[in-house]
Amino acid sequence: MANVICGVDVSSQTLDARVGSDGPFERFANTADGIEALNAFCAAHKVELVVMEATGGYERQAFGLLWSFGRPAAIVNPRAVRQFAQAMGRLEKTDRIDAGVIAWFAQVKDIVASEPASRTQESLTALVTRLRQLTELRTAQSNQARLVTDPIVAETFKEMLGLISRQIKSLEAEIAGLIDDDPTWRKLNEAFRTIKGVADRTVARIMADLPEIGTLSNKAIAKLTGLAPIADDSGKHSGSRAVRGGRETVRAILFVVADCVRRHDPDFAAFHKRLLDAGKPKKVIRVALAHKLVVRLNAKARETRLSLANAT
Repeated sequence: MANVICGVDVSSQTLDARVGSDGPFERFANTADGIEALNAFCAAHKVELVVMEATGGYERQAFGLLWSFGRPAAIVNPRAVRQFAQAMGRLEKTDRIDAGVIAWFAQVKDIVASEPASRTQESLTALVTRLRQLTELRTAQSNQARLVTDPIVAETFKEMLGLISRQIKSLEAEIAGLIDDDPTWRKLNEAFRTIKGVADRTVARIMADLPEIGTLSNKAIAKLTGLAPIADDSGKHSGSRAVRGGRETVRAILFVVADCVRRHDPDFAAFHKRLLDAGKPKKVIRVALAHKLVVRLNAKARETRLSLANAT
């Protein structure tokens, strides 16, 4: 547990840093020079951990450079920090206060440093994100094209869809190459594909958006994907256990793939039938299948990582 924490409130232009909840405060430019000055500020105050909120990507440069300077850092959920502030009665909002609240939150929650993703991981995430965007764009353009009768307008849709399709093929080839070039990813790909219904895009999405797969417990990985039922009990009240939060992009693909897997895998098919026979709602069945799939994937990833570790 870090004893001296610096909270950093990030914006596009500035980095507002405060040591502890009410310690020294200073503002720096959100530039390479400003981040270097922030690191010197942290060194002067013997900071052991720098914590900042995820702020639409504005935090990435500071996070990466601090680690390159040997300064441990972590990124936290801004909504969790705000809820913490409200719970603690800290309703005022200024850059100075917000930076202190981030440090306070990190201290109470015992936040630990999290190293930045490798260049290869960042590249895979960027490629998979763009592939998802283009796929959604192609679907939208195709739907709009069906309603077009004017030949000139129809031709623009044809050209656009052709360009999108070519870019999608190019991205798929780049992603496949990245996965094949990485020994761990290549083995994980082979392990995941043993589950009938799991295809290339599923593997790429999981590796990009859920790199922790195989390193966490089944309960933790389910929670990370937003597929762990959350208790709602108090006294004699026993509420329904809903799921929420987690990584939406991963959860979305798991819902689709789990339904495909249950059509090919006897174990999933039998599980689906048991839930149907028990009269479970469709939404509950959908979540249960996705939960079962991510647990199965996590188990295969854990076995693969262990096998690779033993081989070395």
